[in-house]
Amino acid sequence: MNAVDSSRLALRAVTAQKLRSFLTLLGIAVGIASVILLTSIGEGIHRFVLAEFTQFGTNIVNITPGKVKTSGPAPTGIPSSVRPLSLDDTALIARLPNVTGVSPTVWGNTEVGGNGRLRRSMVNGVGSDMLEVYRMKVRTGQFLPPDALENARAFVVLGAKLKTELFGSDNPLGQRVRLGNAQFRVIGVLEPKGQFLGIDLDDAAYIPVARAMELFNREGMMKIDVAYREGVSASSVVGSITRLLVARHGREDFTLVTQEDMLRTLSNILNILTMAVGALGGISLLVGAVGIATIMTISVAERTSEIGLLVALGATQRSILGLFLGEAVALSALGGLAGLVLGLGLAQIIHLALPALPVHTPLSFVLLAMAMSVAIGLLAGVLPARGAARLDPVEALRTQ
Repeated sequence: MNAVDSSRLALRAVTAQKLRSFLTLLGIAVGIASVILLTSIGEGIHRFVLAEFTQFGTNIVNITPGKVKTSGPAPTGIPSSVRPLSLDDTALIARLPNVTGVSPTVWGNTEVGGNGRLRRSMVNGVGSDMLEVYRMKVRTGQFLPPDALENARAFVVLGAKLKTELFGSDNPLGQRVRLGNAQFRVIGVLEPKGQFLGIDLDDAAYIPVARAMELFNREGMMKIDVAYREGVSASSVVGSITRLLVARHGREDFTLVTQEDMLRTLSNILNILTMAVGALGGISLLVGAVGIATIMTISVAERTSEIGLLVALGATQRSILGLFLGEAVALSALGGLAGLVLGLGLAQIIHLALPALPVHTPLSFVLLAMAMSVAIGLLAGVLPARGAARLDPVEALRTQ
């Protein structure tokens, strides 16, 4: 029996029982579509989260007070012997080799008043290098000037949304804005930056860090972000910062986290998430495989006399095995193609209906899904096909 005859017999067997074949195809199609859709959503979220973190650059070292492995300031009201990060620490770090920018940060939420309007917004005390460190831009005016940290003037730069809320379409430059109980003069407005992990960066005011320390009554920095040159290893920068701060503080009472470490950890977590949601879709594929195995077993039982006739006419066990395996692979391949169309279509519909939900389907996922569908057909058809190939031709011909 040549390959053409085997293919014709396999396709004829698939089309002979249209409803049964359709239900089997549907099981595989739903499984493949589930895998494609879930992994597309998982990969989209993966890319979205990484893009959120890399929009500020990847050559950043974050310094926080306290020997911990989490980001952010220590809880207030709890006695601690940790020495706060000071303005002097910031100034000395800025002089280290390969450091291109340093932005100390103190933040808080307070009332912001201007142009007869009042709202509550985030106020960030930062250094003059913030634009370089975080890759932000000024839309109008200028950013905070490089004054001495301890003697910074009462200037404020507004986020795009805060400017609109307070001044509308009017030019705010030179206007006075009240932050808490202090008056500041507006010298610039930032380009829109959007949200970062739920925090609206445009609905914020930016003032010199020393002024923010006075405003929020803080003794030290909540964090210091350090940008370093492209091509320089993060470990060398971390080493120089560690040596400097240990010499000043007497011990390592601070935590350094590089952007590379953070992105690596996030990527590992998100990869696990993507594989987990893909495995959930794989359960549907398992159901489809059971369906193919069941259909093939029934097909062998119904076609026992046909198998006996083929063997009597000279068909080899290998030909019989290939015939039934071909039937199983045909079912799974057609189901896989239908699942790909369904999965990709649903992914695009979700993307159009919910533009905020990132959906991305790499070509590797498509190829893997097709390979999985063919492999399922082979695995599910092996046992029934082997059983058919081993039938005794005389006994098979007697079967009605």
